Formats: sequence, structure tokens, C-alpha cells
Amino acid sequence: MHEIIQETAAHVRGLLSGDSSGHDWFHIERVRLTALTIGREEGADLAVVELAALLHDVADWKFAGGDHTAGPRAAREWLERQGADAALINHVCQIIAGLSFKGAGVPTPMATLEGQVVQDADRLDALGAIGIARTFAYGGHKGQPMHDPAIAPQPHASFDAYKRGGGTTINHFYEKLLLLAERMNTRTGKRLAAQRQQYMERFLEQFLAEWKGER
Repeated sequence: MHEIIQETAAHVRGLLSGDSSGHDWFHIERVRLTALTIGREEGADLAVVELAALLHDVADWKFAGGDHTAGPRAAREWLERQGADAALINHVCQIIAGLSFKGAGVPTPMATLEGQVVQDADRLDALGAIGIARTFAYGGHKGQPMHDPAIAPQPHASFDAYKRGGGTTINHFYEKLLLLAERMNTRTGKRLAAQRQQYMERFLEQFLAEWKGER
């Protein structure tokens, strides 16, 4: 298993090292380390957690033409080539298939503790200082305006609506990021999210005050 994990890490690093959208290798490594931290505290199967964290953004739907099956399919093909156990492959792919946020009105429950751990770790990387930086990196990558007070945030009621959504970078905070802390699964995830949520809220307060020329 150690060899499969090491090979997977090298494989993913090779695929994502050049990314500039905030979904690069360093995002994967942070999610991996955070997931292992949460997994140890919560008593999860760390091999499943680590492999799912490593593979969770390979062929992500945002970069695969909106195909939400591309990521689990790519993970399965890779793990099968490594000779991984079928049950482990199925578990990892199940996690990847259900991991992503899909809109404010779309529940995304995780059936297993390992899935809950990886989902929490991925969402933690969208919060706090790193989350703010990644949000603006992704907005620039997509060519979105930073802020436009005339464009209101949209509470997407379906995954299709969320995928179609454009808007502004600041709206993304209200459409997704500020909703994540209350959706954390584990006690450890909730604890880590609280501080990052507060930091993000302070940032937005300062940003909007500066925008209006108040500070």
C-alpha cells in the first residue's frame, strides 16, 4: 500500500504541478495532510483517506467539460493499473464522486467516515487565508470580474445551475465558501473550520468597506 500511495503522489504531482487555478499540486498536498490529521483524530482508514485526497482533483469536472464522472473514472483507471484491491478502489471512487460542493440547495452527504474526512479537508482548503487566495486565483483563471455590486449572489438550487453559474469572485464567497463551515461532517473539521470562517468574514468586511471608500 505504501508503494501505491507513493506512486499515486508522484503521478498526481506530475499532472497538476503547472496549474494556476488554485487546484494545483500544493492544494492536493494540503488536503492530503489535513485529511490525515482529521482521519487520525476521527479513527478513519488512513489508506483510503490518503488515496482519495491525492486523487480527488484529477479530471475534476470544472476542467473536464462539466463531466462529473471524469474524476472517479480517472481514479479507477489509475488504481486498477497499480493493482489496488477492488474494495479499496470502489471506496476511493465513491468518495471522489460525492466530494464536490454542488450548489447551496444541493445536499452532498458522505456515506462513510473516510468520505466525510476527505470532504472536510477539501472544504477547509477553501476557507481561511488559503481559501481567499485560491478564490481569487480561480476567478482570474476563469476571467471573472472581482466584484460588481449590481450582480447579486445566486443560491443555486441544482448542480446544473451551479455549473452554469458565472458571476463574480466576491459572489462566490456567498454562494459557496461561507456555507462550508456549517456543512462540515466531523468534530475535528468543525473545529478547524470555525477559525477560518471568522478570518474570511473579517476579510469580506474589510474588502467591502474599502470598495465603498469607507476605510
